[in-house]
Amino acid sequence: MKPTPLRAADGASVPPARVTTPTSPPAPTPTSTTAPTPTPEPRSSRSFLARAALLTAVLSVAGSVLGLARDQALARLFGAGGETDAFLVAWTVPEFAATLLIEDGLAFALVPMFSLALARRAQGASGDPVRALVASTLPRLAVAFLAVGTLVVVTAPMLVRALAPGLPEHALAVDCTRLTATCVLSFGLAGYCSAALRAHGRFLAPAAIYVAYNTGIITAMFVLGGRWGVRSAAVGVAAGGFLMVAAQLPSLLRRLRCRDGAGTARAATSDPARPLALALFTTVLLFALCRQSQVLIERFLASGLPSGAISHLNYAQKVAQIPMTLSLMLCTVTFPVVARALADGDTERARDRVERDVALAACLVLLGAATVIACAPQMIELLFQRGAFTSADTAVTANVMRVYALGLLGQTVVGALARSYFSAGRASWYPLGAMAAGIAATAGIGAGAVGPWGVTGIAAANAAGITVTAALLLAGMGPRSVPVRVRRVLGDLGRAVPAAAGATLAGAAAAAGFDGPAVSLAAGAATVVAVFVALGLALGVPGVAAALRSLGHPRLRRLHRLLRLPPLPRSVSRRLSHGRFSFRFRSRPRSRPRRPRRFR
Repeated sequence: MKPTPLRAADGASVPPARVTTPTSPPAPTPTSTTAPTPTPEPRSSRSFLARAALLTAVLSVAGSVLGLARDQALARLFGAGGETDAFLVAWTVPEFAATLLIEDGLAFALVPMFSLALARRAQGASGDPVRALVASTLPRLAVAFLAVGTLVVVTAPMLVRALAPGLPEHALAVDCTRLTATCVLSFGLAGYCSAALRAHGRFLAPAAIYVAYNTGIITAMFVLGGRWGVRSAAVGVAAGGFLMVAAQLPSLLRRLRCRDGAGTARAATSDPARPLALALFTTVLLFALCRQSQVLIERFLASGLPSGAISHLNYAQKVAQIPMTLSLMLCTVTFPVVARALADGDTERARDRVERDVALAACLVLLGAATVIACAPQMIELLFQRGAFTSADTAVTANVMRVYALGLLGQTVVGALARSYFSAGRASWYPLGAMAAGIAATAGIGAGAVGPWGVTGIAAANAAGITVTAALLLAGMGPRSVPVRVRRVLGDLGRAVPAAAGATLAGAAAAAGFDGPAVSLAAGAATVVAVFVALGLALGVPGVAAALRSLGHPRLRRLHRLLRLPPLPRSVSRRLSHGRFSFRFRSRPRSRPRRPRRFR
């Protein structure tokens, strides 16, 4: 098999007999001035991606659990009233900063740039292109982050009035906004570190940042809540942001020191790629800003509703988006792989990777959405109904969460496809136009629906708008992006949606048959998973088949026989082993052949 250049830039656990990692400086030899030989790529193998995705999943789940604990503490200590609404308006600043600087915007621009620098380093470019990139971008970006944070502090009163003109606790919201403004700088630095480390194939520190962040917020609320009230949560946001940077900085410094002197880092003022990089940053940040403006529309519309409406939207959205966050973890891990494949000109490998990512991410998010819709009241009661959070709040939040879940597939498709538009490191205005069309749909539908349906109408507008954006992004794949086969992607999604619908109905019926939120939630979730897997196999959903294939060939066959499902297609039933397909079931040594087992 032809080696790929991505194996040398990763440098984590590549056998030294096969590749030379960048963690050890190249030994000076008499032939060091000769043309460099092609260097294998960082690992894009399935085993490496699986391990990285598992590591990211474990730490992301830990961060999500702490995020739920943070929201539980907020609900328990401050309820769903005017004070919480004031903090959640200020919470808009870290929400925007996280999307622009950590999750989408900055990562979309920086990961391709670092991938290109790593490719140039692997090809033996003079100096160190990675350090040169850091020297030319980090100081300027840090100054920009600091300036924007200062601007937020100065304009906080006007910003709060623009975000929520009908908010009663205006002064409290201004104080919280000024405290959370520090996250513009801290999130920017954290996002820069995350993008650089992921491009190097390092996922531990970037995956742990939300563990550190939520730990800071929870600690501040319990330590300072009795004295400062809801302002303590804003203090926690400020502290948690700098903990995110501290969690990644040592790992990044080790990566930058891995080459010691082949050349000095230098930022050439005549770098021809700089205008292109500026255009890339502009399009990426505008796209992420436009995407996050859905939150602005929701809170603007909800500010005129009775007290607590913004809180109900927030709690519902936080829980409903957990499946989307988990489903996009694989795309986060494979984004550097796609970017490096395009940097090396391997379009086919990038296309196959994107198609597999979309299929698997859609499968996971539909399974999560089915669970959310089927068991929404039980989830909210179990998570939040205590202290100042009443049963009436549970009912409203559960209804909103079910409507939010209808847009989770669109959210996931947007997150997966947007990466492919920017993975080549080129500016693209099409994603911004698609997102603007979705935002226009959200604003128009929300303005018409908020009167008759209140917060439920706002959630429905959100789901409709993001679905419009997903459809436009999928339709625009091709010359503007990775040339994904749109019909194939639509076929995969068309098989997964009916499986999710059937699992939702079965899970809701199972949850209704038990008393107690914990038992009811467990029964409903188990039913959703079982029915989704059964229908997914029967309909040939690629994500379900890929997940079950990891269980092993004999168990997959036994499951098929137990459920009396149609025979598996040949492409699904094959098992990949060391680069070749094997159809043997070995319960005895090779020296004792046995008759192949017959399945009925």
